[in-house]
Parts: sequence; C-alpha cells; structure tokens
Amino acid sequence: MNTSGNASADASDSQGRPASRLVAVVVTYNRLPQLKVTLSRLLQSAAEDLQAVIVFDNASNDDSAAWLATQHDPRLVVSRSETNLGGAGGFAGGMALARDRFNSDWMVVMDDDARPEPGALSAFHTRDLSQWDALAAAVYFPDGRICEMNRPSRNPFSNGRAFWRTLLQGRDGFHVTPEAYEGTDSLNIDVTSFVGFFISRKGLALAGLPDPGLFLYGDDGLYTLGLSMKGGRIAFAPDLRFEHDCSTFASSQRGRFHPLWKAYYYHRNLLLLYRMAAGWLFWPVLLVIVPKWLTKARHHQGERLLFLALIGRALRDGLLRRTNVAHKTILAWAEKR
Repeated sequence: MNTSGNASADASDSQGRPASRLVAVVVTYNRLPQLKVTLSRLLQSAAEDLQAVIVFDNASNDDSAAWLATQHDPRLVVSRSETNLGGAGGFAGGMALARDRFNSDWMVVMDDDARPEPGALSAFHTRDLSQWDALAAAVYFPDGRICEMNRPSRNPFSNGRAFWRTLLQGRDGFHVTPEAYEGTDSLNIDVTSFVGFFISRKGLALAGLPDPGLFLYGDDGLYTLGLSMKGGRIAFAPDLRFEHDCSTFASSQRGRFHPLWKAYYYHRNLLLLYRMAAGWLFWPVLLVIVPKWLTKARHHQGERLLFLALIGRALRDGLLRRTNVAHKTILAWAEKR
C-alpha cells in the first residue's frame, strides 16, 4: 500500500476556533467523475474547518490514480491499495491512516459519491461536541430528497418504543423520521451509515476500526451499532447536511444481485447485524427472515441454484461469525460451472 501527500500533522486551529481538528476520509473505486466533485467540495473548505483529506484508492483501474497524482493540495493524502479491499477494507485502511498520521480530534468518512453540502463542516465546528462520541449527518439525494439508504435508526430490540413502532410500521418505526430532518435538535441513535459519519478520538478508541473481512454491505451498520453497544453516544445532527449522488445505484440493484457474488456479503453481513441487534430474540427473527431470503431466488432466473448456494454459505458463515473468507473464494462460489 502506497501513501503520498503533503498534509502536516502539525496543523493547528485558527484563533477563535474550537479545538476540534477534523480529518476527512474518502474511499474510492473506479468513480473518478464523482471523486473529482467530492474532492473539490472538501478542499474548498477552510483550513480551520478541515485539517486534511485522505483518499483511500481501492485499487481503481480507471484513471483515478493518474489524476490523483496530479493533485498537489497540501492537505491531500492519497493511499492506494494494490488490491480491492471492498468498502469495509477501504474504510479500515483510511481510518487507520487518519488515526496514525494526524493528531485530529475527529474524522469524517464518506464514499467517493458523497460530500458535505457547503457550510456543513463549518456547522460541525460550531456545535457543542462534548456530549457526543459520534455524529450522523442528514444525507440527501442531489434533488433534495432524503437518501433512504443513509437514514439513521435506533436499535428496535433495545428500545421499547422503537420496538412497538417497528411492529406497527415496519422500518419506519425505528428509523429517524422525515420530520427530524427539518428540526434542529440532535437525536440519540444507534445505527448509521458511513456517509457523513463523524467520529471522535474517544469514539474510535471505543469502536476500533471496521472489520475489513466484511468487504461490502453492512460494515457501517455493524460498526456504529457496535460503538453504541459499547457505550458510545451517537447523535443524528440535521444541520450537518450531506449529498449522496447514488440514485442510479438504488434502482439498478432492485430485486437482483449483480454481480451475483454480492448476495453472499449482503446476507452474511445482515445476519451478523441482526444477531448483534436482537440478542436472544435473534433465533425467532431468523425463522422469519430466512424464508424471505430464499424467495429472492425468483429474481435470479438462470442462476437460482447458484444464488441459493450462496445464501446457504452466507447463513453458515454468518452463524459461525466467519468474516475471514477470502474474496477470491467467494468469487469462485458465484461462478457458473
């Protein structure tokens, strides 16, 4: 893994600023047009708002590496992996570099297609951060709609009110409501995504780094739920607005996993998340979710047996809490024979 950049760990706050130095971590893979927008948005922020920007290049094979080599902003640090480590591995690597290289008080993480709206980082520095270990931004599509995949939530199995709302309303019962996005109050949450996730030095010490073996899907949910279960205090902060330009992804994956290997990670990691969240209720929950998962085979005409075999392996490894299966092994499982 190679790292480059000129950002200094000795950067200090300007006079009158709260002592909360912030480093941004961006994970990228083959989305150079999006990366350009995100990096431009971050580096337009004032030096007192953002100490450094770490870009973790997950072995992109487009022109990302060549373009990043032409960027010479002193706050930019580029770390390139020789292999694709997945989103989980990318965040683990980028957050480790941010922790080890910079004496920052907080870091904020995001994908290459997500970025803070103008003024969001300045708003972060005006907040009272003393009662929180992590913050979740309010994430929107570029057209202003709430980005559902990034809507924070409570753990319905540890919060009685959220549990009963979930029974009556489904996922709306435990997610932050649309009305909360319009407010100004911080709300205590348990789970959020890695888009606009701010974590303090104390929070990082509690949670450690994400598990790189998760590779893809659910790594952010498992990480943030793990943090809250260890006593970390996470707030939804509606004034910290982020943009996530991922609307095409949301529609392209509906009902079908393409490529097929993604089905393994999605279901194994979701099983791990259910187990962490539900505690002793996990086994009854398992009896409900597994039949639903098996019915997804109808969306995979021509590869139903492969899909079901991947689901079986995901269930086995999820129950055994195995996250050390090599990515090349999972790719082989998904190949037609």
